[in-house]
Amino acid sequence: MTASDKAFTGSIPQIYDQLLVPLIFVPYAQDLARRITAHQPRDVLETAAGTGVVTRALHAQLPPEVRITATDLNEPMLAQAKRHLAAESRIAFQQADALALPFADASFDAVACQFGAMFFPDRVKGYAEARRVLRPGGRFVFNVWDRIEENDFPHVVHETLQQVFPESPPQFFTRTPHGYYDSGRIEADLIAAGFTDIAIETVTHRSRAASPQDPATAFCQGTPMRGEIEARGTPGLAAVTQAAADALARRFGGGPIEGRIQALVISAR
Repeated sequence: MTASDKAFTGSIPQIYDQLLVPLIFVPYAQDLARRITAHQPRDVLETAAGTGVVTRALHAQLPPEVRITATDLNEPMLAQAKRHLAAESRIAFQQADALALPFADASFDAVACQFGAMFFPDRVKGYAEARRVLRPGGRFVFNVWDRIEENDFPHVVHETLQQVFPESPPQFFTRTPHGYYDSGRIEADLIAAGFTDIAIETVTHRSRAASPQDPATAFCQGTPMRGEIEARGTPGLAAVTQAAADALARRFGGGPIEGRIQALVISAR
């Protein structure tokens, strides 16, 4: 992972929230919230909350007396999340690094993290921090994307970028979002951080978009891939986005489209 992989700045949070969240994140957010709710927690911490899709799912599913603390390293992403839930008194938003959480030991009954572990510079340290703030018997529930070949839309966009920039192809997708999918490695990292009772499950959903333009824009302009594209100059962000849209249309059709998305969902005590 490079420093630019964590650069959710400028208009990225808005595009991410508007296009990418409904495209690929909503079903997994609802899934994580169901798993957390089943453990009947009193206090829940969310790390790498992004624009708050899991926060909203937790708010909808958890009893009203349960307190939720939503954190993210990127203040612009957290600011976007606050727009959805600013009036909810039981939800506290706080900028925080998942590798150095500003909370006392044994403060939470559950820790949730949606598609954030892939961005941790030191995953064992991040997992150890989650364990530190959990009460005895608490649960850490998180998910990571499976290999890019199992995720149709980003795979097509990735392959298109390899063709557009053959001399220096952008590798953000395979390096970070889809770069941490080996279940053996994930389990070993969790064990090294002190977790036991680890369960890893493959969960598949369908991703749907109104047109090929939406996922092209979402992945090219609503993720840190945008920085890699812009850094390469010609043919420019708009042209590259259109090339991705054209490739998606050739693969899935020109109207409403759908494709597979697949992730690993992990629970550790």
